[in-house]
Amino acid sequence: MTVRSGDAVTVQARAKINLYLHVLGRREDGYHELDSLFVFGEIADLIDVRPSRSLRLKVKGTFGGALPESNDNLILRAAKLLSDAVQIKPNAEITLTKNLPIAAGLGGGSADAAATLRALAVFWEIPPNSLDLTLLGLGLGADIPACLLSEPCFVGGVGELVEPVPGFPSVPILLVNPGEALATASVFAGTKQEFSKKSRFETIPDSVDGLVSALKSSRNDLERSAIELCPAVAEVLQAIRATDGCRLARMSGSGATCFGLYSDVMEAREAAKSLRQRGWWSEATVTASAQRPWADI
Repeated sequence: MTVRSGDAVTVQARAKINLYLHVLGRREDGYHELDSLFVFGEIADLIDVRPSRSLRLKVKGTFGGALPESNDNLILRAAKLLSDAVQIKPNAEITLTKNLPIAAGLGGGSADAAATLRALAVFWEIPPNSLDLTLLGLGLGADIPACLLSEPCFVGGVGELVEPVPGFPSVPILLVNPGEALATASVFAGTKQEFSKKSRFETIPDSVDGLVSALKSSRNDLERSAIELCPAVAEVLQAIRATDGCRLARMSGSGATCFGLYSDVMEAREAAKSLRQRGWWSEATVTASAQRPWADI
């Protein structure tokens, strides 16, 4: 969602969820070849851009205090990269409202950087056909092309190959994080199982039942490594599976956030309420529809 109000532009940085994640092999450059199905929840961080005499970043929100202060923040890097590309002075005050956990497997940093690119493209009135934000953003992070799209998509390569999945059903989904951060590099380094094959659907499911059935032949190849580093992941998965109405439970990305799929959003909300009592971050949402084009407001 992109909203312009007077001189301000606000963009959602939606939570990224990997419904499955297969590691296909290790490349010569050290990166891993992936096959994954991304969806995005309606729950999101927010990026707000306003006029300023210089480039400034303010952070607030539930998880704002967990972000280290650094001039190398992905949001500032995204802003500088875009300003250099279009030769505009980066005069903007950017406010991040951090609603999503840090280092949680939800694409938070990449989603925030992607939302920053979208917001500044509108704020600076950059013509949509004059610049490829996807190509620009890829230099900042592998998840950014998909986060710029922010709709259901198959993702390949190291993240740069993005294939939208039109007609994907809206699905109630529960997100649970035990409050422990996991470093993506460490999780990948600990992955020891044999490499997997692609698991893309021949036919896109049109219901929760169809989606759950299609996903049963896939998995998250990083789950075992994440559990070795953070045993709480296994506890979270077990707790989600025990909730009423849970159809499928799995870890997202490199963890530690896990998700559950439900047929009814009220079941997901009741599960979130129950698991919150354990001291975990727990939120019910639904998979989001497509973002509008970045210059369409």
